[in-house]
Amino acid sequence: MDIPPDRPPSRQESPVPATLDAIDRKILKELQDDGRMTNVELARRVGISAPPCLRRVRALEEAGYIKGYRALLDEKMLGYEVVVFAFVHLSSQAESDLSAFEAFVRAQPLVRECWMLSGEIDFVLKCVAPDLKTFQAFVEKLTAGPNVRNVKTSLTLRQSKDAAMVPM
Repeated sequence: MDIPPDRPPSRQESPVPATLDAIDRKILKELQDDGRMTNVELARRVGISAPPCLRRVRALEEAGYIKGYRALLDEKMLGYEVVVFAFVHLSSQAESDLSAFEAFVRAQPLVRECWMLSGEIDFVLKCVAPDLKTFQAFVEKLTAGPNVRNVKTSLTLRQSKDAAMVPM
């Protein structure tokens, strides 16, 4: 069905939800809990039939609410025993220097997360390594990274919470 150019698409016709309704939120919660369920099971859980459920999921994906699907892996079982936070202070906060550091960090496989901060520390990195020797070699590389003034690290002792999900 063609939409006349002078008429804006309705909520049903638009692939991008203007605001999330209760069903959209239920869909997001259920997919966070189990991203591998079938569309039929998802529709049953949120109380709608399968075709509109699939349309809603696709609209949520297209709108960017759902960034992707992946398996959550156990890093310790895969040999990454060491988790460390690295606090990085740069010598310059010029946009080109920030971008250069961020590009450097994106290329480092041991860096799991990178957050730019306000205050004294410019970036905090969550890093994993199979052992301290490997992490120490990474710190040497990080310290020599673009515009890095200094790096301070904190070795984790245990994890008290790991919630990869957005509260819904």
